[in-house]
Amino acid sequence: MQHVTLTLADETATLLLGAEIAGILHPGLVIFLRGDLGAGKTTFARGILRGLGYQGKVKSPTYNLIELYKISRLYLYHFDFYRFEDPAEWEDAGFREYFDAASICLVEWPQNAEELLPPADMTFLFHLSDTGRNVEISADTQAGRLCLKHWQTLRES
Repeated sequence: MQHVTLTLADETATLLLGAEIAGILHPGLVIFLRGDLGAGKTTFARGILRGLGYQGKVKSPTYNLIELYKISRLYLYHFDFYRFEDPAEWEDAGFREYFDAASICLVEWPQNAEELLPPADMTFLFHLSDTGRNVEISADTQAGRLCLKHWQTLRES
């Protein structure tokens, strides 16, 4: 597993990181977004979507559990399982079908449905700090490690 830790000064830095990460994403990835309320998970997701060229409104899927974004030929599903309580809800909603080789799935609060989810390729753990927020990025699969390595190479050039 690979790890990177960054300090993000403010919301703008969080959006910028999301836009950078967007450049390395490809269909088939599962990305977990962890952290307390207000730590920057949805802001980061908004940065990813902006980096992919999405210009519409990006909202937290807290009440709907999922927001779908179609960007060109890419489907990005943004899940928020903060209010998720019943595993039957997972099956009834057909969430399993969204996790496929043709889509990218961003999952906030994955710990509330983790036994139902496929493993994460990458995990972003956000912590609030006195200087903004810290994010720990881990790559948990070969696909995630390749993405993280590519991102690090881009940042160095």
